[in-house]
Amino acid sequence: MKRKIIQIDEEKCNGCGVCIPNCHEGAMKLIDGKARLISDLFCDGLGACIGHCPEGAIEIIEREAEAYDECKVMEAMIPKGRNTILAHLEHLRDHNETEFLQQAIDYLKENNINMGPENSGTEMHHDASPKSECGCPGSMTRDFNENNQPVGVQSVENQQEPQPVPSELRQWPVQLHLLNPQASYFKNADVVLAADCAAFAMGNFHERFMKGKSIAIACPKLDSNKESYIQKLSSMIAETKINSLTVVMMEVPCCGGLLHMAQTARTNAGRNIPIRQAIVSLQGEVIEEDWT
Repeated sequence: MKRKIIQIDEEKCNGCGVCIPNCHEGAMKLIDGKARLISDLFCDGLGACIGHCPEGAIEIIEREAEAYDECKVMEAMIPKGRNTILAHLEHLRDHNETEFLQQAIDYLKENNINMGPENSGTEMHHDASPKSECGCPGSMTRDFNENNQPVGVQSVENQQEPQPVPSELRQWPVQLHLLNPQASYFKNADVVLAADCAAFAMGNFHERFMKGKSIAIACPKLDSNKESYIQKLSSMIAETKINSLTVVMMEVPCCGGLLHMAQTARTNAGRNIPIRQAIVSLQGEVIEEDWT
């Protein structure tokens, strides 16, 4: 029985990372400046990543489907280096493949492969409960309610009426697919390009990022026809003459595609406007903010 799987030409790969958010199985990761397939087991062979590789470094090959052998996978992983091995082990953990994970750890021990100070952490991860039902960190289930108590159990009588907070939204629509890049509210404006989830994570998103700015929202992982996003952003930069672009992303890896789109649009537009990136934690804190 034959099976389709992707193959990456590392000579052609320039490490842009555009393919990563398009692997919905989470089987790819950017490691040491190259896109790497970290799990043969979870590659579905659909090739969603191929159409997003600007260098043509990814192709689908067809081969006989052998029974999955973790030792053979580890043997292939070893030459790719420590970071690739760790990514593979974490991927097995996140998919709750505890048997394969133990085989991989045993392989490292039997072959005296020293993973450095983080090796003990790998074994600890094996003993821990799985973090996620899928390999994508952005889809990982988390409960931020520390005491695991139901939220909002107070009676209505004991609750004070919340005070309305003024909105800083100055335009409609906001979804990038629906926006007209030539709209008047973009002319000579400072613009925020935000991940869909950011405003839900940040309690003060309006005050921190939207005040006095126009906004566009998008999801670099789930939205379709992202090429049109780049074209619209290019038009805003080159023709509508926006002043600056602030890209607000969540800390999950797939959000990095948003910054890549903004930078590509700036290059295509041929106008070097300042781009600022802000990375928001899953609990709403800005953990990184700088100019790119």
